[in-house]
Amino acid sequence: MGPRDAQLLAVLLVLGLCALVGGEKPSPCQCSRLSPQKRKNCGFPGITSDQCFDKGCCFDSSVAGVPWCFEPLPKQESEQCVMEVSARRDCGFRGISPEECASRNCCFSNLIFEVPWCFYPKSVEDCHY
Repeated sequence: MGPRDAQLLAVLLVLGLCALVGGEKPSPCQCSRLSPQKRKNCGFPGITSDQCFDKGCCFDSSVAGVPWCFEPLPKQESEQCVMEVSARRDCGFRGISPEECASRNCCFSNLIFEVPWCFYPKSVEDCHY
């Protein structure tokens, strides 16, 4: 096997891994809780819902003038904790630990600064595709 063959094999391996990672359909809450104006395009004109879901993206064609295939909200440990940052209602205090937040039956995510890290969960009954 020459250097060119090794390069080709490496490219095929990377593409295969990307295909495995990107194919997970997002949860209903990851899609329905994102306001249409904040959607980031994840597809191309004419993409079908199946093609969109195969990319690991959300699909909703009910709102005109915004992307129909779009990136989902980040996954959380619990579906009740999936929401836009602007929807978080503070459930703790500055510097609260994940354990203390959990003891209050609240959600914890410290990935974004200057927003509540410990916040109240939302019901999953409003989540739909």
